Amino acid sequence: MSRRAHPSPVADRLSRATAHLPAPLAVVDLTAFDRNADTLVDRAHGKPIRIATKSLRCRALIERALARDGFDGLMCYSLREALWWARAGHTNLLVAYPSVDIPALIELATDPGGRAAVCVMVDSVELVDLIAREVPGHQGLRVAVDVDASLRLGPAHLGVRRSPLREPEDIEAVVRRAQEHGLVVAGLMFYDAQIAGLPDTSPAVRQVKVRSGAQLRTRRAEVVAAVRSLTDLELVNGGGTGSLHIAGLDPSLTELAAGSGLYAPTLFDHYDGLALEPAAFFGCPVVRRPSDEFVTVYSGGYLASGPPGWSRVPQPLEEQGLRLVRTEGTGEVQTPLKGAAAARVSLGDRIWFRHAKAGELAERFTDLALVDGVEVVGVAPTYRGEGQCFG
Repeated sequence: MSRRAHPSPVADRLSRATAHLPAPLAVVDLTAFDRNADTLVDRAHGKPIRIATKSLRCRALIERALARDGFDGLMCYSLREALWWARAGHTNLLVAYPSVDIPALIELATDPGGRAAVCVMVDSVELVDLIAREVPGHQGLRVAVDVDASLRLGPAHLGVRRSPLREPEDIEAVVRRAQEHGLVVAGLMFYDAQIAGLPDTSPAVRQVKVRSGAQLRTRRAEVVAAVRSLTDLELVNGGGTGSLHIAGLDPSLTELAAGSGLYAPTLFDHYDGLALEPAAFFGCPVVRRPSDEFVTVYSGGYLASGPPGWSRVPQPLEEQGLRLVRTEGTGEVQTPLKGAAAARVSLGDRIWFRHAKAGELAERFTDLALVDGVEVVGVAPTYRGEGQCFG
């Protein structure tokens, strides 16, 4: 009989459900996924949520969420990805990041279906001029303008380094240049990373988020009013999983964006009032026993992007009674774990982890096992499993 750690409500259930599948493997719990979708919608205050595809990277799960009330449209991270979705018949596709992929832009310009479905992002006169210069038939292409949503306190920049556009006159200049070149300015986007992507880890962080939300709401209203005087806007997008409850109350926004909250990775464990359920996991088999206090699993080194540190490292489920070894972390082909439970784990048993972020896990697997209770009810290919890699 297998020597096992103390039974885990999640880990034991996942192991039983997937016993017939080889490991390492990635799993999505559909019950938790659907509950998280409901939570996100509840926090959006009635505004539609555009799904951030980079946070899921699985067509079946993106479409599962899209079919639910409260979700509308996709926020793609690559122009080629948006064209892929358009060829599959999807519309209302916003590319959230600027693209200088000229062949893809030319493909968009020459595809009537793509032109109608896809809105590309710009954030400078320079990029608008590049599109006009390099893309034949660019006239009529729909673009949105990315606006810096960071908080500035004196010389301090709190937020991510994205768009150089901040004040209304900056955005107006880009809108006017786009119109001069025959582009249609259809939208604006404001991503508040310092609110949506920052856990509530201290009173200082909470104060920064409150101050940032108030400042951004005022500045966003000024920008939207200025641009609406120049063009009819189809969309004004903002927010993220961690800020839906704030952004949803802003009348300047017509829609929100979220995706990571559907999987609920570890980076979302410490947000005030955000009650999400872990829905995405990966399991690795035990292959070594260095001593009674240690076991080693195969693979596991699926580090997340962002500032380097332990917050970006996958974590074993706590109820398994095992922890990472600080001197080794998670490895490319093996990951050692330490704890009293190691003596009760057998070779071949599975140790379950959560990724620090969301969709990046899908780059490591060709498919995701879809679990409902103690049963695998389907297997869904990831983007990579469909032969797609958008960077």
